[in-house]
Amino acid sequence: MIPIRAGERLIGTGQPCFLAAEIGINHNGDMELACRMIAAAAEAGADGVKFQNYRTEDFVSDRSLTYQYVSQGQTVTESQYDMFKRCELSAVSLRRLRDECVRHGLVFFSTPTSPEGVMELVELGAPLLKNGSDYLGNLPLITVMARTGIPTVISTGMAVADEISDAVREFRHAGGRDLILLHCTSAYPTPPEDVNLRRIPALAAAFHCHAGFSDHTEGVVAATGAVALGACFIEKHFTLDKNLPGPDHRFSSDPAEFSALVRAVRTLEKNLGNAVMVPTPSEEFGRREFRLSCAAARDLPAGHCISESDIAYRRPGIGLAPRDAHLITGKRLRHGVKAGKLLELCDVT
Repeated sequence: MIPIRAGERLIGTGQPCFLAAEIGINHNGDMELACRMIAAAAEAGADGVKFQNYRTEDFVSDRSLTYQYVSQGQTVTESQYDMFKRCELSAVSLRRLRDECVRHGLVFFSTPTSPEGVMELVELGAPLLKNGSDYLGNLPLITVMARTGIPTVISTGMAVADEISDAVREFRHAGGRDLILLHCTSAYPTPPEDVNLRRIPALAAAFHCHAGFSDHTEGVVAATGAVALGACFIEKHFTLDKNLPGPDHRFSSDPAEFSALVRAVRTLEKNLGNAVMVPTPSEEFGRREFRLSCAAARDLPAGHCISESDIAYRRPGIGLAPRDAHLITGKRLRHGVKAGKLLELCDVT
C-alpha cells in the first residue's frame, strides 16, 4: 500500500512507525501544562501529538452519569459531564496548541465530536484527523471526515467486524482515500490477555488499509510487539506525571517511558530488516572464519584416490565447502597433502 502523507511525515509500508503521544485530556484544562507536555513529547521522540477538540454536550447530556477511576492512589467517582467539561479546548486554545506542535516539529491532530469540530481542524490545517472508538458508529461524522480529503485514523475499540466494515465502507463511499485503522482495546489500563495484537495484520488484510495500534496498556511491550506485527502507527497516552489528578494519567506513559518506547521501536525496526536470505555485512567475518571447509583427514600421497573417509571438515571456511565434497571424491591427488590441509579443486585431477 502507498504510504500516507501527514504533514512532513509519511506513514505506512517501508516507513518508520509513526509514534503519537496522545495528550487527550491529560492537560486537565491547563494550557501551560499542555504546552509543557508538547515540548516533553518532542524531547521523548514523538512524531505527533493528539488532542480532543470535543464539546461535552455532543455526547453527554445526562449530568447524573458518573465515571469511576483511580487517580493519585484514590478511587474517584465524578460526573462525566463535569469531568469532560473542564478539559474542553476553545478554538483559541486549539490554535495555540497547533502552533506549539509546529514549533516543535510535531504533527498536530485531534479527535472532534461534531462536523463543526472537523471544520475547526480543517481551518487549522491539521494534516490528520482521528475518529475515536466511541464514535466508530457515528457514520455521519465519518462521512464529514472523509469529505475533507484529510488522512483519517479510525480506532476500532469495542467493535465487532460488521461495525468496522460499516465505518470503512462509509469512509470510502464518501470519497475518503487515506485511512489508518487502529486496533484498540478500550479498557484502561488494558490487561495483557485482552490486548490481542494479532488483530493488527487481520485488520490490514480484511480492509486493505494501513493498520496500527491505540495502546492502553502499561509499559512498552505491547506497542513494540505491535510494530513487529506490522503496525505503522502507534498511539499511546502521554502525561508529564502519572500522579497528576485525572482519569488517564495513571496508565499513561510519562516522558521516560515514552522515550523508552521510541528507543524500543526504533531498535526493533532495525532488527526487522528485510527478508532477503543472504549473509549480512556483520556476518562476513564469521562466514569466512567459522564455517567449515573440506580438509585432508590424514597425510595423503600424490596420486591417492580420495574417498569420503579421507575428507574431514575443518575451519576456516575459505576452502571447498562441505556440500561440494562430491566434486573431489573419487579424484586423484596431483600432489601429496598434509593432514589438515584445506582441499581445493586444483588439488585433484
